[in-house]
Amino acid sequence: MTSPARSIGIDFGTTNSVVALGDADGGARLVDYPTFGNAGPIFRSALCFWEDNGVPGSIAREAGPWAIAEFLDFPQGSRFLQSFKSVAASKAFEHATIFEKRLRFEELGHIFLERLRAHAADELKMLPERVVVGRPVRYAGQRPDNMLARQRYDLMFAALEREVHYVYEPLGAAFSFAAHLIEPATLLVADFGGGTSDFSIVRIEAPGTPQRCVPLGSAGIGIAGDRFDYRIMDKLVLPMLGKGGTYASMGKTLEIAAGHFADFGDWARLALMHNRRAIAELQKLKRAATDPAAIGRMIAVVENELGYSLYDAVGQLKRTLSIEEHAHFHFDSDGVRVEADVSRTDFEQWIAPDLDRIGATVDEALAKAGLSARGIDHVFLTGGSSLIPAVRRLFEARFPDNRIAAGNELTSIAHGLALIGQETNIGEWAAHSEE
Repeated sequence: MTSPARSIGIDFGTTNSVVALGDADGGARLVDYPTFGNAGPIFRSALCFWEDNGVPGSIAREAGPWAIAEFLDFPQGSRFLQSFKSVAASKAFEHATIFEKRLRFEELGHIFLERLRAHAADELKMLPERVVVGRPVRYAGQRPDNMLARQRYDLMFAALEREVHYVYEPLGAAFSFAAHLIEPATLLVADFGGGTSDFSIVRIEAPGTPQRCVPLGSAGIGIAGDRFDYRIMDKLVLPMLGKGGTYASMGKTLEIAAGHFADFGDWARLALMHNRRAIAELQKLKRAATDPAAIGRMIAVVENELGYSLYDAVGQLKRTLSIEEHAHFHFDSDGVRVEADVSRTDFEQWIAPDLDRIGATVDEALAKAGLSARGIDHVFLTGGSSLIPAVRRLFEARFPDNRIAAGNELTSIAHGLALIGQETNIGEWAAHSEE
């Protein structure tokens, strides 16, 4: 029989979420989800809603891989949301309209946590007192409001009815990595999520030291996997939906404003376009457009809830280009068809400005820690986008001599957060809302 957990670490991610439990023996184990016969710790950060025909006015809901399955079974009658974490720090986001109901961020979060716990069966029925939740060093968005994000997180995780300790996500990964070290070292953790790329530097002392891990400096930027996906969208898909086109207004021919395509930049905003006001604006644009068929395809993407399958195709292209030099992009659904051959070189040119900013943020973390690249003994890359060759080369150039390590890219943060939850000095690891 499994002993009662002493702590719980929750990595609430933009794309995926992972939960770990800290055991009485000082270790940590991941919570597995029996997803359609295949158990695993990855729980997609997705929500699906549909009208419950048996109860007038009632809305049924699901989360994780079950949300995806529900949506794929009945896309036209569902509302699908993914990556809602990316709007946590956005003042522009007030609520999501789901079948005439308005749900605030924390209400979406409550539904997500309820389903996350329900699908874990008895594992999360009774929670330990120590709850540690990861948060980005820098939230996603152009002008993220840290205080607003903290308020929304507090309201969301209040559903757990426990005191919550927030810890920078890369520090969780650092703690997990430290469990395998037997000698003192200075570690840089690079965590590439869906919405943000975060970097933390930690001094790790020898095993048995009273305070084994000491944070030295952190920095983050709102550029990560979702931005890389958008670069693919921008080059391959959006021109087919009218970007770069023109429309007639008061006897003049004007270029369609880029703002019409901004919501295609991430999952959360694209899903929220499915509302009467947004579609009415697109219909008006279609009537004035030089190429109305292109705007018609954009409307089809929104009305037919093609966002999931479109981004799934984009993600598959990105993953293929991480292991192959060339890949074929294919999307064909509800009158929207895109075909293109893409090389890894093409993709790396598209994301080059983003990589430059990521590199500058790594240098910022080093400066805050008062170190040069030579002062780093190990570099631990985690998160899905750490598998992109151009990302890895960025670190190999700064930290040569085999200092780079990887592994457990999607689970190390939750594992480390659960370990931190067992520390007596947990308050020293807490991230404050004003940071």
